[in-house]
Amino acid sequence: MSAETPQPISRFPVADPAGLPADLAERYADVQERSGFLPNVFGALAWRPDEARAFFTMHDALMEKDTPGLSTGERELVVVATSGANDCAYCVVAHGAIARIRTRDPHLADLVAVDWRKAPLDERMHAVLDVAVRLATDPAAVTAADLDRLRGHGLTDDDVWDVGAITAFFALSNRLAHFAAIPPNPEFHLLGRVPRQR
Repeated sequence: MSAETPQPISRFPVADPAGLPADLAERYADVQERSGFLPNVFGALAWRPDEARAFFTMHDALMEKDTPGLSTGERELVVVATSGANDCAYCVVAHGAIARIRTRDPHLADLVAVDWRKAPLDERMHAVLDVAVRLATDPAAVTAADLDRLRGHGLTDDDVWDVGAITAFFALSNRLAHFAAIPPNPEFHLLGRVPRQR
């Protein structure tokens, strides 16, 4: 593929964001204004507005909260580790960028993506990622003892549920990204690594 021919963002139709229902159009415009670009997943889901709305509502419910047991940055690391286990380049790159910003660490997400076991994380986060990655790759192997282990590290029942729900939700996202061949936006590669231009 030549540099002049941009990679399509989906194997499926890509709707014009200007033709979206008002609530989604407002959300898309806000994301574009805040980030400086529209992430390809937004464009790829635009042709199915009801599903796009449900997808982003679920995303926000799981990812836009900070709890003592699971910060927003740690939530992103769950996405990075499980998406890496699912070989999903889009989610590793996109959520790696968000993780760099939310953890204020320009290297941690890369280390988690490659091998979370050796990443410089505390025992609690190693336990979280161990359970999350097992749920992503061998779900029947996750036991009640695994959940108790997370509780033993100070996670509440809500936090433990979130570990499972984030893993499950991004399994959906990973598979849709594979199915539609959604590429990560080039802009994600520099986010959290270099100061943002104003």
